[in-house]
Amino acid sequence: MLDPDHPIARLLEKDQRYSLEAYVFIFEALQYAQDVLRMGAEHPTEPLPGEEEGESSEAQRHVTGQELCEAIRRYALDQYGYMAKTVLNSWGLRGTGDFGEIVFNLIKVKQMRKTPADQRVDFDNVYDFDVAFEQQFKITPPE
Repeated sequence: MLDPDHPIARLLEKDQRYSLEAYVFIFEALQYAQDVLRMGAEHPTEPLPGEEEGESSEAQRHVTGQELCEAIRRYALDQYGYMAKTVLNSWGLRGTGDFGEIVFNLIKVKQMRKTPADQRVDFDNVYDFDVAFEQQFKITPPE
């Protein structure tokens, strides 16, 4: 159970477009992008609101919006196969712009960071869900 005082719990109260599972999935996909796909390079990130410049002691490996969209696609296919689009839709995710909405919601509540170059529009129309998730599968009967 999510602590009601957790920033994501408060976010879910204010913005009910996406389920908790969608937020968890975005975190998992980011981890997948960095650890499995080896995406991201070290970049300075903006301080979180209320944090002084240089206050964060650890280097940040940054994944761009487009890279994260691709990682999300690959992670969803890896985790859910043919059902990936259906699962994502059930959480409120219908296009790559929704990934950007979640990421920037998480930035607002200090759960993710961004670089000065990152913008919400970086996530818009990166790929079509139907093409990315449904047309990738070809079932071939055994010979």
